[in-house]
Amino acid sequence: MNSINMDIFPDDIKEYLIPKTEGRMKYRCLSCEAEYGIEKLLYICPECKSVLLLHDENQERIKKIPGKTWRKILDYRKMLKIPALKGIYRYHEFIGPVIPLDSILYLGEGHTPIVEANSILSQKAGMSFFFKNDGQNPSASFKDRGMASALSYINYLVKNGLVSDVLAICASTGDTSAAAALYASYLEPNVKSAVLLPHKKVTPQQLSQPLGSGARVFEIPGVFDDCMKIVERLSENYSVALLNSKNAWRILGQESYSYEIAQDFDFDMKDKVVVVPIGNAGNITAVMNGFLKFYDAGIIDTLPKLIGVQSEHADPVYRYYLEPDPKKRVFEAVNVRPSAAQAAMIGNPVSMPRVIKLVEKYNEISGKQNVFFEQVTEQQIMDWQLTANRHGHIVCTHGGETLAGLVNAIKAGKVSKTETAILDSTAHALKFSGFQDMYFSNTFPAEYDITPKKELANMPVYIHPQDLAEIPMPGNPLTGSAMENYIKRITTEIATQLNLKSVSG
Repeated sequence: MNSINMDIFPDDIKEYLIPKTEGRMKYRCLSCEAEYGIEKLLYICPECKSVLLLHDENQERIKKIPGKTWRKILDYRKMLKIPALKGIYRYHEFIGPVIPLDSILYLGEGHTPIVEANSILSQKAGMSFFFKNDGQNPSASFKDRGMASALSYINYLVKNGLVSDVLAICASTGDTSAAAALYASYLEPNVKSAVLLPHKKVTPQQLSQPLGSGARVFEIPGVFDDCMKIVERLSENYSVALLNSKNAWRILGQESYSYEIAQDFDFDMKDKVVVVPIGNAGNITAVMNGFLKFYDAGIIDTLPKLIGVQSEHADPVYRYYLEPDPKKRVFEAVNVRPSAAQAAMIGNPVSMPRVIKLVEKYNEISGKQNVFFEQVTEQQIMDWQLTANRHGHIVCTHGGETLAGLVNAIKAGKVSKTETAILDSTAHALKFSGFQDMYFSNTFPAEYDITPKKELANMPVYIHPQDLAEIPMPGNPLTGSAMENYIKRITTEIATQLNLKSVSG
């Protein structure tokens, strides 16, 4: 651990600056509220088979520190050079207080930039907003937040002799497998990884990531929901560590997204709107839980408005909340259709019970409806992704989905133009560049329901004037007058294409 000159820090926060290993964490069932120890890997309630959340029985200690002091602690903690506290565990007390600092994995995740939309893009969308670029995490997606938490916990179990020879496994639409394989590879040889992917429904860029990290990769027929059924059966019958969002430690890590937003806006969440895409529903669950924790601790005094967005090709959560009467709502899984927001192409989210519970709690504490859901078309997803990236961003198709959702929410009156929105771009644009290529070349299969707009399509132009007899080739460069003629003709042609004016008068 780096030496720290504590004399430079204010006296009232010195004892809190480096977090202690404390707390009493338990798994708590969302349905029957049974509690279980964290000494072994657990994903569902052994009694009623419902999903779990992690609960700190000693959470009252957090409230003993005033919210104003917490804000000060977290701001000064940014100055520390301790690797374990550089990432999501800056918020150690809220994520994994029982995890010792020497068990924490830090691969550069967290604290991704919040980039404001320029005036042109804001005007097109209808309000001021920011993108939080989670594609700048190590494996290029927000999933690294959850994996840093889940694998730090596994590392803690390994170091304490509670588990050994761990096989970490997950189902994935691409990003989860990349993150799981990356973080598991850091713990070799104690942890190995295997991932299940739906055959030919993962981009080549995403497929290359777990392969490069050394994971065992299995492609199976079907869609993500089918892969999820397989890994659930494996986790029920074999000794494996499940790394999908059914893993409650994953949700803890993803709560850091909320904490970072709060801190980046100086803990002022008044008139803020946070927009996230919904896939397996783990992310929106984590975002709600994170803001609720900060509110309960007095670190923020307002819960921001939340909007969850789904494509009409995979929209079970949106459909559930179309029914205004909570007593009449019935969740039904949907059969997904191909989507450019590929990672969100999930028809039966495993975290849906968490969503239902936390939406109710979030709205109740807010004193009003404060969580909304929007549906967008595939056309909107691609059009808004490309529009955003033409104005200085690197958003993925899911970032296009959140921007489309914001635009629809404004039109529906769910969001005021006087508010400020923070949009989740969950991954790097390069992961989904194949969809951009299909848009530009007008090769989307019909089932995507996407027709390129001429003003957004962009293709390279090959410059080779017909009267240019000689051109340079690898191993056979041009020289002398041939090279001069080549330069002159190509230069003239490009200048003509760009309508450039000569500086020679």
